[in-house]
Amino acid sequence: MMTQLGGIHTGSMRVQRSGASLLSPAAVVPRTRFPPSIVCAAWEKVAVADITHTNNVNGNGSSADNGKGKRLSIAYSPEWMALREHTKEVQKLHLKDLLIDEERTESLIREHNGLYVDFSRQNMTENTLQLLLNLAERAKLRTKMNAMFAGEHINSTEDRAVLHTAMRAPRDARVYVDGEDVVPGIWEVLDRIKDFTEKVRSGEWVGVSGKPLTDVVAVGIGGSYLGPAFIHTSLQFDEGCKAAARGRRLRFLANVDPVDVAKALHELDPETTMVVVISKTFTTTETMLNARTVRTWLTTELALQGYKEADAVSKHMVAVSTNIPLVKEFGIDPENAFGFWDWVGGRYSVTSAVGVLPLALQYGFPKMEEFLKGSHDIDVHFRDAPFERNIPVLMGLVSIWNSTFLARSSVAVLPYCQALAKFPAHIQQVAMESLGKQVSADGDPLPFKAGEIYFGEPGTNGQHSFYQLIHQGRMVPAEFIGTIKSQQSVYLRGEEVSNHDELMCNFFAQADALAMGKSSDELRGEGVPERYIPHKTFSGNRPSTSILLPGVNPYTVGQLLALYEARVAVQGFVWGLNAFDQWGVELGKVLATRVRKTMSEARTKMRRIQITDGYNPSTRKMINRYLDGKQQLLYPEPKDVFPCDMIHSEGCTVDMSDGEEEQ
Repeated sequence: MMTQLGGIHTGSMRVQRSGASLLSPAAVVPRTRFPPSIVCAAWEKVAVADITHTNNVNGNGSSADNGKGKRLSIAYSPEWMALREHTKEVQKLHLKDLLIDEERTESLIREHNGLYVDFSRQNMTENTLQLLLNLAERAKLRTKMNAMFAGEHINSTEDRAVLHTAMRAPRDARVYVDGEDVVPGIWEVLDRIKDFTEKVRSGEWVGVSGKPLTDVVAVGIGGSYLGPAFIHTSLQFDEGCKAAARGRRLRFLANVDPVDVAKALHELDPETTMVVVISKTFTTTETMLNARTVRTWLTTELALQGYKEADAVSKHMVAVSTNIPLVKEFGIDPENAFGFWDWVGGRYSVTSAVGVLPLALQYGFPKMEEFLKGSHDIDVHFRDAPFERNIPVLMGLVSIWNSTFLARSSVAVLPYCQALAKFPAHIQQVAMESLGKQVSADGDPLPFKAGEIYFGEPGTNGQHSFYQLIHQGRMVPAEFIGTIKSQQSVYLRGEEVSNHDELMCNFFAQADALAMGKSSDELRGEGVPERYIPHKTFSGNRPSTSILLPGVNPYTVGQLLALYEARVAVQGFVWGLNAFDQWGVELGKVLATRVRKTMSEARTKMRRIQITDGYNPSTRKMINRYLDGKQQLLYPEPKDVFPCDMIHSEGCTVDMSDGEEEQ
């Protein structure tokens, strides 16, 4: 029997079209009606509920409680239930049939300023998209977006605005937080970065010994590392950026593992090295230990040449932080500190001084201005475009459709571009730290699962790694990212296609392979032996989105970054959670502080962990196993211990037989 939901027929694959397209700005947004029994059952799940949806928005951007009852989750709205009902119809459809429809394909492609995004390989129809747009309206998505851009304190748990978008606003823009226009302050920092980086790059600012500073080590973790590292990797082989960076090196030190320290400092000369310490509070445990480690490396090596510690730090170390007193206490001149604001979250901070300073030291400030302009371009598109044409809004709604309604808990981000190799790791943090929540912005348990597991690897490497699973195992929505032009052109005489063409042939083919699959009948028609048919059958009907960039350069990388940032915000707004805090990372850090104190005492007093230390048996035994394997180093007085190839001290001797130093 055909079911009719508010004028949308879900019993048929085809959609009856009227004069106006369902997706045109002039289209009327249909309301979905359900039988009273379904609605009543939903209300019973939340006991006494306030079913009034007001236009008021509180600090976190959710519908305000009118005092009559509990705030109602969007999961109990008619729009949500319409989508749940609609899944039954979509599950009957196969992408190999849907992709035949030229009109449907055209209606699911979006373009903006060089970006080309194809949603036609998603398990959805035009009806699905309209129902998702209805949900966005019910969630007051536009109101919440406006509140974000207006500087309202939508991060309710930390009572902060969310304005990473302001960090790339043009100089003549006006953005207010608590009544103050923040754009002049942002550009004051950017102007200081421009002036400072030009001095370093030109050789006007030199190290303590008078040598130019050609190497930069950026010390930071999480958003202070993943975002800048992604941008750096993306731009290394862009022709303009490569020319601007000639003779310079940029490295990142994030992990507190001493191997990462050794890797970051390997073959660097302290006389030519600039260190950028990136920490909003200047208290992040791993970052500050690494900063002290690098400071010791710098000052010890330069002291051997007769330079004082204070002079070495003042010439070779700068900071990105909001905590100027601690910057000064560390020994860095506050004049050499570049600030940002508490309304810029760490994972959203790459367009602040966190990313712009080290990247401008490497590539020059003009390249960073292009990057900021690309991000701002998408910010404006996100803020102003109608939802039916709004690429980040549609990406966020499609993710909600896949994860919440179709129960697909993972997303594979698959850049067919080696320059974007670190993009999946950065977006993994942006998405999972933002959306991995169990409660709403008001603190109420979510009646659905939010967030997805993000992973990815550049093509075609990933094809030889985990594609087996996404083709024949679990259902994993994929996001393919390709480029029309490569940063490096290679073509060999006699080859059928160029190297980049070969890469992109796989980009096009993999999306179709996931969507179309291969049936047992097709295999039999090819003469495949019967015993192999179960193993070679591909079910297909596996969803993906394809994103095509004109190329990879500072501007398009900025666009890509902002596209995914905005998409994550959309998901948080519709789900009704706070996508801008991260309380889930706190407990492990608190417990690590306790372990640190116990570890220090155990190693100092050369004792094992006892039951009375209060650890569970598993943890106690594991720590003791670790301690039993450590070498006990006893010194008459405290001293720094470094590998000899990192710091040349009097305790190091050279063994000429094998060329290795010993300590």
